[in-house]
Amino acid sequence: MWNLVKVGRWFFAICLLGLAGQQFYYSDFRPLFVPPWPGHFPGEIVLVYLFNIALIGGAFAIIQERRGRSVMLLLGGIFLALLLFCHIPYELISDPYSRHIGVWTNAFKDLAFAGGAFAVAGSFPDNPLAIRRKSAMVRVLELLIPLGSFFFSIMIIIFGIDHFLYIEYSAAIVPGWIPGHVFWAYFVGVALICAGVGIMFRVRLKAAAILLGTIIFIWVILLHIPRAAVASVSDKGNELTSVFEALGFSGMAFVMAYGYTLTRVFPSEVAVS
Repeated sequence: MWNLVKVGRWFFAICLLGLAGQQFYYSDFRPLFVPPWPGHFPGEIVLVYLFNIALIGGAFAIIQERRGRSVMLLLGGIFLALLLFCHIPYELISDPYSRHIGVWTNAFKDLAFAGGAFAVAGSFPDNPLAIRRKSAMVRVLELLIPLGSFFFSIMIIIFGIDHFLYIEYSAAIVPGWIPGHVFWAYFVGVALICAGVGIMFRVRLKAAAILLGTIIFIWVILLHIPRAAVASVSDKGNELTSVFEALGFSGMAFVMAYGYTLTRVFPSEVAVS
């Protein structure tokens, strides 16, 4: 059990490092985090680099298991702020196709990242010795930890629905050597909806989350990595971004399978979480 939680954390950490590396390389935000508003504003590159530092700091907090709870809470708060103050205004004000659920993809991904960060935070045992040292912001963000799986599940369910609404696209991305593209597109859509509902309402939570994390990881191997190998730099490395995103989503699911049921306090974490 504990090993699977650690694997999930590491997947999420690798995801954060990969996305930060891309943003350093292109000196721009990934659309996952900040939508493509027309034009740029002075000093934007500084915000890109500061955000990259936050992503890298979050990754190392997970890897080193030092202050993982508080750092992930703050990072989850940042993701949520990007959703509320960047993605939603962009879709409502700037995007002429905002009535189509498909164009909200990055907004839902950002919501899932917020949920994943809160779930990872909740997987680190709270340190009773540090309660008095917690800032007011951290105390408030801790209230969102139980909502982590809910935020993540919203994206999973919506993506499952998308498989039915955009069946031609969904079938087209199935690897060519796999027969029955339309069948697998519908199958995955049903699987995502069922897994999302199971995680959201905690019905067979462990089974739903583990199966979802495993399925997404299989997609990383069979779908996303081959596509990235063919077109690693096209569209500013969008296919490579999909590799990191999918790996992160897989890790989030693994953490959610057990992350809220941990009762054992690990000595290495008590002093630093």
